[in-house]
Amino acid sequence: MKRLTTLAMLVGTLFMAPLHSEETTVSSLLPVDLPPPTAAQSASAFVPSVVSSVSLAQMGQPQGLTLSGGQFQGGVDFTLPMDQVITNARLALNLKISPAMAARNATLQLMLNGQPLGTVPLTATDSDLSRYQLDIPAALMVSSNNLSFKINDGDAMQCQRDLNDKYRVTVLPDSRFELEGQQLDIGTDLSHFPRPFFDSMQMSPTSIAMAFGSTLSADAISAGALISSWMGIQADYRGISFAVYHDRLPEQNGILIGHPGEQIGGLTLPQTTQPLLKIIDNPANPVYKLLLVVGKDEHELRAAAWRLTRGNFTPQTSALDVTAQTIPLSKPYDAPRWIPTDRPIKLHELIRKDQTLTATGIWHSPLQVAFRAAPDLFLWDGETIPLHIGYRFPTENWIDEQRSWLSMTMNDTFLHNLPVNKQGALETLWHKLGGDARQESFDMPLEPYMIYGDNQLSLYFNIVPKANAPCSTLLNNNIKSRIDDDSWIDLSHTRHFALLPNLSYFVGASFPFTRMADYAETVLMLPQNPSETQLATLLDMAARSGNATGTALGHNRVLLGVPTGGGLRELVRDRDVLAVTGMDQHDFNQALLADSPFTTHDNTLGVRAPSLWQKVQRWMAGDWAAEGLEADRYFSSNEAWRGFISFRSPWNDERLVVLALGSSDEQLSHLHSDLASARINAGIRGDAAIITNENGVRSFRVGEQFPSGQMPPQMMVVWYANQHSALLAILGLLVGSLAGWLFYLALKKRERKRLHPENSK
Repeated sequence: MKRLTTLAMLVGTLFMAPLHSEETTVSSLLPVDLPPPTAAQSASAFVPSVVSSVSLAQMGQPQGLTLSGGQFQGGVDFTLPMDQVITNARLALNLKISPAMAARNATLQLMLNGQPLGTVPLTATDSDLSRYQLDIPAALMVSSNNLSFKINDGDAMQCQRDLNDKYRVTVLPDSRFELEGQQLDIGTDLSHFPRPFFDSMQMSPTSIAMAFGSTLSADAISAGALISSWMGIQADYRGISFAVYHDRLPEQNGILIGHPGEQIGGLTLPQTTQPLLKIIDNPANPVYKLLLVVGKDEHELRAAAWRLTRGNFTPQTSALDVTAQTIPLSKPYDAPRWIPTDRPIKLHELIRKDQTLTATGIWHSPLQVAFRAAPDLFLWDGETIPLHIGYRFPTENWIDEQRSWLSMTMNDTFLHNLPVNKQGALETLWHKLGGDARQESFDMPLEPYMIYGDNQLSLYFNIVPKANAPCSTLLNNNIKSRIDDDSWIDLSHTRHFALLPNLSYFVGASFPFTRMADYAETVLMLPQNPSETQLATLLDMAARSGNATGTALGHNRVLLGVPTGGGLRELVRDRDVLAVTGMDQHDFNQALLADSPFTTHDNTLGVRAPSLWQKVQRWMAGDWAAEGLEADRYFSSNEAWRGFISFRSPWNDERLVVLALGSSDEQLSHLHSDLASARINAGIRGDAAIITNENGVRSFRVGEQFPSGQMPPQMMVVWYANQHSALLAILGLLVGSLAGWLFYLALKKRERKRLHPENSK
């Protein structure tokens, strides 16, 4: 490890000195919308220190930042929470340097917010990795920052061609700022919400504490799920998790949900005749805040939680009595973060406000178009999804139009290289004669399997200069390449149809629960006395759902225990069920799994052996790929595990149950980090997925699948025939054999009549 003090230490000295001057105070360092701490608060509150880090991957560069070719400078933007003052900062810089670059003895210059931090040598080491640590002046770290890099030897190489693979420096994604700071007191003001519980300026994952009273109630947990799902929307790419406190107060910031007069960790919720939102100082430390969500029943708690997610609170409001709220109902597949399937959608409608479909200069990052889709999109074999791309290259005469392309990839799968000019013989001849042969549009049919729940279309204008092009053209940033506004993708010919259960749909888009994005047709189910970890897992699942759809769970319902009759049993007849449990919840597990392919015994998950008639039915239906025995053996051979199982609802054959469970709470707590892993997500499928620390994820298909979605009856016949081709062949053989035998008997009878007419009399 190399530790550099260089110019950064000098700059740090220059910038840190004013902090001790009379002109600079703590209040002058506060963000403009935060009040300075009062004298009483300053005297009574211990100002806590905060230790955090933000990596290059969290800044939006999961593959790192590469400087190569003619692009020898680049940078990243990042933000920091507004309610923190940074007191110490250090940059851990990890570089991968190509041998050719190391041989040049070039240097890498770093700048933060326009201020130089110094340079690091790009020299050869025992490996191609170099690691540095730089002390950063804390005063340079503000809410919005820019970290830039420049290779000082870049000007000497700009006239060299084909530099991409030869001279390269990659700032690795694990490069990071390590920060220490102090938490500021933002006061008891609802207008700051979701701060201090969540700050949109924070780029690293967030954990939010949520507390409930000693007697857990379904209505309080339902309100918590609504708030959690909305927080998941706000977190977006950052990641968010929840810590649950049962009759305990969080040590830092937290959200308390309960009924008037109820006690949570010694704190009594206010008596009120209508729903109430109130923010107070945490008794443990007034710098931290507690948000109270209070209502006497499910209706009032839902109204209070919904009003909280609407925001727009008047400044300096510490408490608000909530009036009746109108919570809109979702329609099937109306999730705002899912691409519409009722019309072609323009690509410019799919990009963020800070994105563009125009590239500047020769060297640029790919144009990225990210979109999400319902995971149950269905097309018949041979059908494709139309993608229309309109594009324009620059018209400069120094561009080698024969070697320049627009490269297209979808989800890291190469699609096509689109040329500058049309490629036909006549078009080529016409172009040589001076005619206009530019190709500025292309229709690309996409195979259905290319569209996932999360998708990314990447477009890169690979502009190659002619060999005799002047050096100045290589760094010409005055040229523009663009994707036209009339480019579109059309999913309007798809149907919503799938075979369930399929856990890959659940981990990718919380489907089928997100069919109605507000969970109006979903029940969240927990044991009668769930643990804090089981509650936290349910809230994590709610946040994942909100993140996937962009809709808060405004109409979710929570049940504690498996209903045995009455209105609660009627409730689950019309809804899918998302449940969370642990293997120690014996009664709950046995009741929920009673009519499923799964069973529990002595804290072990197992697979119920099918009866002979069930085996015959599945064999006749062509379902010969069940892995019940393999799954049962795997379950019984692992002691510590967590995962998911899914099966047909015992209350309604057209509904589904997904159960998240673990061998212990300690194992169940790992599910959140598991689902943040792309590798584990990709491995979850079928109707049983078990995750262990040793083997990763193993998935099985145990139970029978059933069709779900939109399909005309006449097309269902064709679909069944397509799904069960082997069974259809066997039936065809049987029918053919029977018809042949009957035809044979008829011919034999006719033969006897013809040869022995006297017998017919």
